[in-house]
Amino acid sequence: MARRTLPYLRRLLSSSEPKPTSRFSACRSVTYMPRPGDGTPRAVTLIPGDGIGPLVTGGVEQVMEAMHAPIYFERYEVHGDMNKVPQEVIDSIKKNKVCLKGGLATPMGGGVSSLNMQLRRELDLYASLVNCFNLPGLPTRHENVDIVVIRENTEGEYAGLEHEVVPGVVESLKVITKFCSERIAKYAFEYAYLNNRKKVTAVHKANIMKLADGLFLESCREVATKYPGIQYNEIIVDNCCMQLVSKPEQFDVMVTPNLYGNLVANTAAGIAGGTGVMPGGNVGADHAVFEQGASAGNVGNEKILEQKKANPVALLLSSAMMLRHLQFPSFADRLETAVKRVILDGKCRTKDLGGTSTTQEVVDAVVANLD
Repeated sequence: MARRTLPYLRRLLSSSEPKPTSRFSACRSVTYMPRPGDGTPRAVTLIPGDGIGPLVTGGVEQVMEAMHAPIYFERYEVHGDMNKVPQEVIDSIKKNKVCLKGGLATPMGGGVSSLNMQLRRELDLYASLVNCFNLPGLPTRHENVDIVVIRENTEGEYAGLEHEVVPGVVESLKVITKFCSERIAKYAFEYAYLNNRKKVTAVHKANIMKLADGLFLESCREVATKYPGIQYNEIIVDNCCMQLVSKPEQFDVMVTPNLYGNLVANTAAGIAGGTGVMPGGNVGADHAVFEQGASAGNVGNEKILEQKKANPVALLLSSAMMLRHLQFPSFADRLETAVKRVILDGKCRTKDLGGTSTTQEVVDAVVANLD
């Protein structure tokens, strides 16, 4: 009798053993207590934009619908060749406080100003944030990359103050103010403090632009004294680029003036896996606009658009950032976990990640991996 029951007992014991959980299995939080009414659906202004923008924003809409996320979109058509952002779009963002945006093409030269800059100035979106990190399953040259680039968004070389002095001579002004330098430094240190980051690095060229970048450094140093628990250092922008491509793991949070931040963010994104997978956004005291983190490739090209093979991952992860911003943390966790599962699985990847999948196939895979 004992011999007969032994195989049964073994099967019973083996079936009761805990099974290994997925690396990205959902971990239910027990510490988050929403306030009454926090589940009320929120309006979000949606700007599909140009090029691949409508394709990837459409993918985000599908995922949000599949999740039953408590948001709804107010869609507006804005294109980079317009003279200015329509006032109704500005009013919508001011009302909703939050916007999700595809790429807007900026004409080269000519008299048409960048609509991206118009939005930032009109809404005072003074901080740009790009998170560049390794995604498990996506091979890169460097490991342990987790860099947050925080860039001043409203002045510097992007002030747009240019004029022709005489034919053949153009003067372009770089504007740096103590007010804007201090507030971007405060945002960078506050971000590091709230996210348990250990170091903030200020990127500059004060050895040449002694007054302008000198004022930026002076402001960063003053703010750093108020955060003794966070390490602070400084690096010249050209050395920074070299260090980024050789030892990117040394960087944590980086705070930069406007132009340097654009260059550093795109470089860091390329190192960590490509601009197609890096989330980001622009934030001010009252409003936030979420979009693909690194600007390179955010409009795409005609071939990618025709084949419908644009990578939606960056905007999906930016949407997860948006959900956290809106105080919907569990929806953000579900979305981010699903995206990371798809990347780790490796079966659905667009061309920029070494695959052949279409945008829709990646979106479908993310939806299938939602908890």
